[in-house]
Amino acid sequence: MLKQLPDNSIDLVMTSPPFALQRQKAYGNKDQAEYLDWLMDFAKLVYAKLKPTGSMVMDVGGAYQKGTPSRSLYHLRLPIRFCDEIGFFLAEDFYWYNPAKLPSPIEWVNKRKIRAKDSVNNLWWFSKTEWPKADVSKVLVPYSDRMLKLMEDPSKFYKPGTRPSGHGISTGFAKDNGGAIPSNLLQISNTESNGTYVAGCKLVDTARHPARFPAKLPEFFIRFLTDPGDVVLDIFAGSNTTGQVAEAEGRRWLSFEERLDYVAASAFRFLPKETDPDRLRDAFLKIESGAPVDVTDYWTQTNLKFGEAAE
Repeated sequence: MLKQLPDNSIDLVMTSPPFALQRQKAYGNKDQAEYLDWLMDFAKLVYAKLKPTGSMVMDVGGAYQKGTPSRSLYHLRLPIRFCDEIGFFLAEDFYWYNPAKLPSPIEWVNKRKIRAKDSVNNLWWFSKTEWPKADVSKVLVPYSDRMLKLMEDPSKFYKPGTRPSGHGISTGFAKDNGGAIPSNLLQISNTESNGTYVAGCKLVDTARHPARFPAKLPEFFIRFLTDPGDVVLDIFAGSNTTGQVAEAEGRRWLSFEERLDYVAASAFRFLPKETDPDRLRDAFLKIESGAPVDVTDYWTQTNLKFGEAAE
């Protein structure tokens, strides 16, 4: 499907490929030994399809070597190979801290208690050129209580001048810019247990995708790296969180997923909560069989337009 896209047509690829874990998962993760070569084939195509101002953000988790409490280096070799062999630039490395992540691996953390809980994923932000589209002012975070006090009366906290580090600080430091610049450590809990997707899966008695990332994760990068109307692509869509967020943010989007049952269940993200259960099952079964479904038909039934779910 990537091969069919026009070159230089995509603004952002936001994706989370199956990780190279030791234990095989239902979604078909590769062995560590072959993982990088397999992923390189996708990355070469992504490079060709991105616009010169485009980016690819890839969520990749770490793993341990088989049978030993020593870490694999596959997720660290990934950006080196992408940059050295394909021509990507590493615009910035981000880290997703999930405080709700369960302790793993069980053998080293829970049983033998010789390792700490692994709660951070790498988020590699690759760009096609040194100057990708980006605007951090679109993803500002709330000021801390201390910063709010500082802006009220800067003189109580610091004096303008040059610090020992050589950095100069002026009174303009306390200007209210609508929020603080975020760091490259994103703290987002992955605790979704309700919503239309989960409810729909329960209704049709199908398994939920076991490795969904939270909506706040693609939301950050879609807002940061694209504008309304830009094209966002997820090449390992799974339950299609990326597509749901892109739709809510007014972006055009494409999602690729090889398992029809995952594609079928992802439709629940775009159907209204008021949809009749029989119609939900009908949509799921049609997509699972390979037939197309126009989700706008389901919004028409409730006198709404497709896209109003986010409102």
